[in-house]
Amino acid sequence: MAEFLKADIEKLMDGVLPWPSVQDMLKSPKDLDRFDKYVEIQQSRVAWDEKILLPLTPALFIVASDGERIVKCRCGHEFGDYRINWKLFSLIHVRDDAKSIAEIYRGREAPDAGWTQVREYICPGCGSQLEVEAVPRGCPPDFEFLPDLDTFYREWLGRPLPDEGEFVDKTLDVITTWDE
Repeated sequence: MAEFLKADIEKLMDGVLPWPSVQDMLKSPKDLDRFDKYVEIQQSRVAWDEKILLPLTPALFIVASDGERIVKCRCGHEFGDYRINWKLFSLIHVRDDAKSIAEIYRGREAPDAGWTQVREYICPGCGSQLEVEAVPRGCPPDFEFLPDLDTFYREWLGRPLPDEGEFVDKTLDVITTWDE
């Protein structure tokens, strides 16, 4: 099994690893501590101390914070319980007319504004664009990834988390309170 240096993984993350090295990394079996190296690199790039449990995107992480598991932006903004779609707590710029859609799509590439919305999810803390969706009008925000952290740590990494939690999507619990 190949053993890749943390510096090479960091170069891969930054898009500066030479292509032959990228190919070698892709073709080789994953080294057993690759996830740990990746998380360690991500942890070194943020200014806060909460432990990263799982990176979601280059800017979003599931972290352990005061006995809870929350989604946190690299800037430190907290979106809350990781089992609730973080997009509900972001700033959302919606492009839903031909003029605003034409700012990002050209000519015939543009979706029909009568059918489609382009939603841009922005971090309230730093203003970073975190996600973009092109969806039919009326479609709820996509919850792309709800990981079973306990199973991942226990069965894949072989080291259970100390505070197992209920694995369930809690997004609807929040949405149902909006009409109160």
